[in-house]
Amino acid sequence: MSSKKKQAELNEEKDWEKIDTAVHESEHFIEKYQKQIFAVIGVVVLVVCGYLAFNHFYLTPKNEEAQAAIFKGEQYFRTGQDSLAIYGDGKGYVGFETIISEYGSTSAGNLAKFYAGVSYANLGKYEQALTMLKDYSGKDKIIAQSVNGTIGDCLDNTGKTEEALSYYLKAAKGVDNAVQSPIFYKKAGLIYRDQANYDKVIEVFSTIKNQYMGSPLAMEADKYIDEANLLKSGSGK
Repeated sequence: MSSKKKQAELNEEKDWEKIDTAVHESEHFIEKYQKQIFAVIGVVVLVVCGYLAFNHFYLTPKNEEAQAAIFKGEQYFRTGQDSLAIYGDGKGYVGFETIISEYGSTSAGNLAKFYAGVSYANLGKYEQALTMLKDYSGKDKIIAQSVNGTIGDCLDNTGKTEEALSYYLKAAKGVDNAVQSPIFYKKAGLIYRDQANYDKVIEVFSTIKNQYMGSPLAMEADKYIDEANLLKSGSGK
């Protein structure tokens, strides 16, 4: 037998010895700490089972109750009856405020925060609107960016134009469609116009014109761009 082959066999034996040692050490570790290991496994099982039970026996029924409760409010919301939507109608519908209080942890209760926030903004109650809107958390892109846009409206109407700008731009970029984005960009553009920031006015309305050509607002973009260029040249900026 060649020396290389003997060496290979010796190396293989050593490898198996290492594996065997590791197995024995693992067995010894398990025997030594089996109570602690089983305790940890038991806790994990209890947590998982508890979470599943909470979802099945509490959250799911609660969400179904909230969905039933919110139905009438959505109708009031869509028809612009904001006070009834928020506070209830005294005829069985309890209002978004009560729904949020009772079902705030459910997805329907979370949606009620969005509705209530927009309704408060429509009523000019901007602080209440901001409280509701900033407490909303959802994955729906359209609603999430509508929240940002409405927060922008509330901030703009309370004189916080710099903060409003960031929310309008975030909403416009986030939703990225020809219906909502031009509206949010225009609101940002008008703030820039009031600030005499004509380069930004041109930038924002050029975005509307070039990226959302199907929007009615794209047709009036040139008016704001031309005006900004004229004011820019006149001011020397």
